[in-house]
Amino acid sequence: MNINPEHLPLYAKIESALAADISNGIYPPGSQLPPEDRLIERFNASRTTVRKAIENLVLREQIEIRRGKGTFVTMPKINQELTELTGFVEDMQALGRIPTARLLDKQIVSADTHVAEQLGILPGSAVMRLQRVRLADGIAMSFDETYLPQEIGEKIITHDLDAEPIFSLLEDKYAIPLTEAEYRLAAITAPSNVALALNIDTGSAIFLIERTSYTTGHQPIDYEKLYYRGDLISFATRLTRRPRTSQKA
Repeated sequence: MNINPEHLPLYAKIESALAADISNGIYPPGSQLPPEDRLIERFNASRTTVRKAIENLVLREQIEIRRGKGTFVTMPKINQELTELTGFVEDMQALGRIPTARLLDKQIVSADTHVAEQLGILPGSAVMRLQRVRLADGIAMSFDETYLPQEIGEKIITHDLDAEPIFSLLEDKYAIPLTEAEYRLAAITAPSNVALALNIDTGSAIFLIERTSYTTGHQPIDYEKLYYRGDLISFATRLTRRPRTSQKA
């Protein structure tokens, strides 16, 4: 049975109107909705009624509330396949997104035990650490912490890392082919430095991918900790089952 829109409660009418505005592009993905007081004025409604409409749109995952910032239209979630070794720029371009980057920090640091193990060097060895925010269509998607052996790292930082992908520099500029990588993926909550870089709340759900990339001879050349926003991306892979050996009676 169809319900006459005129018979809907006011909060449902507000919810429907805002959903239509989002669908029609008046409020595009990533944009901020008007503040609560303006919505109260627009719909001639009480604060409680407006909040009910907002809560329903949050439940429908059409908007999100960012504490201290406001209410924003959610971005369509990206589905990224983990089936081959690719970089962020290649991934986003394949999905029709415009990738950009923002370099936050670059410095020589001493490799801790874990970083040293991933790069096949001694603990305490000098390595180049790069910290960047990676964006798709202007929206921060990931916070990347990259570790490179000092010698190659000092060459990499002479380039514009806001524009030039590290993978492309390694392969095209310095003739270091990337042959394979090991991935480790975990669901974690965002520490404060990552949350600040991604403009999300501390403790938000994020993915952490640890990726060690290798060049010829299974030589590790690049170790990364990639923190992806859990609300904007999902990951998929395809697995094959190994043939079962026949069992003899």
